[in-house]
Amino acid sequence: MKTIFRNLSFRKKIFVFFLLVSLVPVLILGAYSYYQLKALLITRENTALQETLIQENNALTYKLDTCMNAMNHVLWDESFQTAMEKHYKNNFEMYLAYRDVIDPLLQTVTLLNKNFNRLVLYTNNPIYPHDPISKPLEDLEAFPWYERALTERKPFFVASPTEKKLYLVGRLYISKNSYTTVLLCDINYEAIFHSMDSLFEQSYGLLLYTDKQEIVYEYHIFQESSHESDMTLESLLKLQSDPEFLSTYVVEHAYNPSGNWNLLLYRPLDTITSAANELTTMVLTVIFGCILCVIFLGNLLSRIMVRPLELLIQNMNHIEKGDIAVSFTYHSNDEMGQLFRTFQNMIDRLHHLVDEVLTGKIKQQEYEMQALQAQINPHFLYNSLSLINGKAILADQPEISRMSQLLSTFYRTTLNKGKNITSVKDELDNIRSYIEIQLLMHSDSFQVVYEIDESALSCTTIHLLLQPLVENAIMHGIDHIETGERGLLTIRCHVEKGQIHFQVKDNGPGIPSRQLDTILTSASSGYGIQNVHHRVQLFYGTTYGLSYHSKVGAGTKVTLTIPQNTNEKGV
Repeated sequence: MKTIFRNLSFRKKIFVFFLLVSLVPVLILGAYSYYQLKALLITRENTALQETLIQENNALTYKLDTCMNAMNHVLWDESFQTAMEKHYKNNFEMYLAYRDVIDPLLQTVTLLNKNFNRLVLYTNNPIYPHDPISKPLEDLEAFPWYERALTERKPFFVASPTEKKLYLVGRLYISKNSYTTVLLCDINYEAIFHSMDSLFEQSYGLLLYTDKQEIVYEYHIFQESSHESDMTLESLLKLQSDPEFLSTYVVEHAYNPSGNWNLLLYRPLDTITSAANELTTMVLTVIFGCILCVIFLGNLLSRIMVRPLELLIQNMNHIEKGDIAVSFTYHSNDEMGQLFRTFQNMIDRLHHLVDEVLTGKIKQQEYEMQALQAQINPHFLYNSLSLINGKAILADQPEISRMSQLLSTFYRTTLNKGKNITSVKDELDNIRSYIEIQLLMHSDSFQVVYEIDESALSCTTIHLLLQPLVENAIMHGIDHIETGERGLLTIRCHVEKGQIHFQVKDNGPGIPSRQLDTILTSASSGYGIQNVHHRVQLFYGTTYGLSYHSKVGAGTKVTLTIPQNTNEKGV
């Protein structure tokens, strides 16, 4: 990722930075607002659930206490206690007890308490059963809480949610004889719990259960199928301590002492936080709008900032290609303006260097070339004429005529009518004449091999490039062979990929590596070799010039490379 960013264009980097700097605060603020609102809604919902549960628990307590007070009113009535403990001698006494005590009391309590469906006595007193008010105690054995009814000293509530039944069961407190009387109050189940069905308009669940995890009442209403409405009490009791469950639901607990019941009220978080959806939509809309504005402004800003740099780069590319003219100006006084003024000063300085330094350097090279020619020609002429004079003294020999012809050809091609450009053919003719003269001077002590590509003869080249190379090969190569091996000088010329390659190879002693590394630099004493290399590079470019390959004891090969089919008119 770091490499990708580093390789981006400057405009894209500015755009990315602008995008990050602009959007990050918006995204952070939007996320912070959303989560703060969500936390606020959850806190408010917890408070609402807690208040609702407390209010509903108080209402339930009131209803249960009313039923409990009515039950105690009957159980503590002395006349009722006497009637239920009395041993009746005949049916008439039983009739009077029903008429004067039992029936009036039970009917009065039932009428006064609207939540009571009926009151039923279960007793083992041999009093005559009076349905539906009085029944034998053994009829109570069908209920699962029968044993508890006989042993519990206080009235207790029993619920059956599947049958929608709620009972209040209490045993007669005072037992003078051995009789047992249990009073069963059938309470209206719906009347007690109906208010729990409308605590919220939607999406909530409520459970009432005993300490033994027996369900008293349950109610669930969920609009979304993702929330289970048929959870068992056991699963809910396990899930209410599960972090995943707590992150999905808001849960509140309460305890009802009147019925010894536990209340569990819970709501799904997504229902609670649905109110934040409108804010979320608004935040996303604002963020999207900010993104569009940032993209537009970032692109505009990057273009304004980077456009001058792009123009500067274009001018640099033109300068690299040789066009040193600046095509635009920048009038601002900011840092970019300073940069452009500095660039303009650099271009002016470059013009000065081209006009004065480079032009002067070329003239200097011309002067050096002329000095070299002036140095070489008289010196060579002196040696040649001395040889001719020696031959003439000794005898009339054909070599004298041959030498004269070679000298004529050599100086004709060397002088080249004062021009700096010649054909490859004339350059090679000059070398052939020079080598023939050297062969006469060396008494044919070395062999010469020519490998010439005919297609190169019509091309042009700078004048007098090969003669210093051949001279070096003879003087520093062939003339220093100490092995007795005959010298071999190879002249090659071939065309390859639009370039002409001249090669001068000898089988002399070779050049040491330390001297070979500096042969084309100022550290070398080879004035002629440096002159050839610099002339070629000044005229054709740094891609061309000389290259040396040598191995001590195996000879030296120098390669001169110039472009093919050039149309030079002189330097």
